[in-house]
Amino acid sequence: MADVARRAGTSTAVVSYVMNDGPRPVAVATRERVLAAAADLRYRPNRIARALRARRTGVAGLILADASNPYFAALAREIERALADRDTLTLVGNAGHSPARQKRLAERFLAAQVDGLVVVSAEGGADVAAEAEAHGTRAVHVHHRPRTAHGPLVPADNAAAVRAAVDHLRGHGHERIDFLSGPTDAGPVGVRRRAWARATPGTLLRCTYSRADAADLTERLAATDTLPSALVVATDEQAIGVLAGACRAGVAVPGRLAVVSLDGAPDTAYTAPALTVTAQPLTAMADRAVDQLLTGEADDTPLTAPLITRATCGCPDRPRSGSPR
Repeated sequence: MADVARRAGTSTAVVSYVMNDGPRPVAVATRERVLAAAADLRYRPNRIARALRARRTGVAGLILADASNPYFAALAREIERALADRDTLTLVGNAGHSPARQKRLAERFLAAQVDGLVVVSAEGGADVAAEAEAHGTRAVHVHHRPRTAHGPLVPADNAAAVRAAVDHLRGHGHERIDFLSGPTDAGPVGVRRRAWARATPGTLLRCTYSRADAADLTERLAATDTLPSALVVATDEQAIGVLAGACRAGVAVPGRLAVVSLDGAPDTAYTAPALTVTAQPLTAMADRAVDQLLTGEADDTPLTAPLITRATCGCPDRPRSGSPR
């Protein structure tokens, strides 16, 4: 910093004000001289030293239930973007649906003195958000908070999303609508399953959250002539598997089987045919989670997950341009 100050013909205090955007204003011409000097000398602020002075590292930890799942990956991109917009770096850890690994990640992040934790949680195990709070570090759950956990949660309105999906399929003439759930009713999937049960008659189907298992189930239903005419699917991974199984079984979608998925990750616009979804509001969820993390002001009002109609429900598929966000 002293080298930059000498090159720019100013004081180290002014260099600090420029690099830290305050606390005092700096004239435009002086600021430009400081930035030019810093660039010439390849100077970068020492984040560790800054953290010691400010008692803030400018780093947050993000724990994902499953980094390989496209939905969680899309949510992670939005959280990282929201943190970057607030000049905060993101450390990302993948729990792989393991509560033990999730706990270890939280411990490692807290030991690194992160400013906060965003937890897209696996079910079960220790309440890592409570552990963070006990450590004096803010934490917020996004998408899912385990039954045994407490603390802030940023959710989507999953019940309203299911009602919108069911009502839309009824508009296409379907009276009985089946629901494909996971092996259990943990987290948002349980909310979705219960909302479906209240909304319509139909058969509850289950498989793991994998494309392969959903494809196999669809083929078995087609082979035994027990395939429904309409299906609401708990997750995108399962819905993509349903489309693959229907294709292998020669089942026309949406002619013989209409499908709506309840995650709505960006990739669903590029299945064949394109999936009708209730899209989780990833951008709004990320922004609210980061605001809560940095300000401590909690807001657990569920965010709207809008219905996006494409081909698999029976609506005309709209042309798309560009790449998914």
